[in-house]
Amino acid sequence: MNIFDIPAFTDNYIWAIQIDDSITIVDPGESIPVLKVIEEKKLNLQDILITHHHYDHTGGLLELKKYISGKVYGPKNENIDGIDIALVESDLIETLGHEFRIIETPGHTLDHLAFYNMQANVLFCGDTLFSAGCGRLFEGTYDQLHGSIQKINQLPDETKIYCGHEYTLSNLEFVKSQINSEFIKEKYKETVKKRSMNKITLPSTLSSERKINPFLLETVPDDIQDLKAVDCFKELRIRKDNF
Repeated sequence: MNIFDIPAFTDNYIWAIQIDDSITIVDPGESIPVLKVIEEKKLNLQDILITHHHYDHTGGLLELKKYISGKVYGPKNENIDGIDIALVESDLIETLGHEFRIIETPGHTLDHLAFYNMQANVLFCGDTLFSAGCGRLFEGTYDQLHGSIQKINQLPDETKIYCGHEYTLSNLEFVKSQINSEFIKEKYKETVKKRSMNKITLPSTLSSERKINPFLLETVPDDIQDLKAVDCFKELRIRKDNF
């Protein structure tokens, strides 16, 4: 399974899963960058996977649907035009010969899903979990988003995290203001260097995130580590919102 990014807008990533000359794409916020890649690389578009309804993840869906040979898979949400197969927790789908299990991850939005492939340990998690951060609460509750992230935290260490945005540097700026860690400081320096060369910082791994991402609640600021889990999560999210 080859996975590559198709940049969109200012900091979005449309993910492409490639097998031979066919691709399945995840969260096409725009159609033009995808169509350009398809034409340049002479690729066939198989399926489209949608994690949630926000326009920067669905804006190119209807145009790209004209070109697919398969189906559009996504949340059970009537407000997303173009979904062929509506998904819920633990559903299994197959695309390009690879099976993905559906994990419901409400919080950022109520309809949010993640797609997990166990064989390759690959997770497409949209805007639920970012490298060194998590999505804002637009529709759900702190309890919901905390619970969704803890679902992800149950996956294996080597799970590769493919999220929807290039937010790693700004997230690490917040994290290093809260936690005194040499590992976090080094990760920040590495990220600054990568971004200065316009290099992507993704995918991350769950093992790395457990060291740099306080929203997993495994590495948290000293002054809130004794709070109940959801209270600790809520305080972190409020601090990040105001950072």
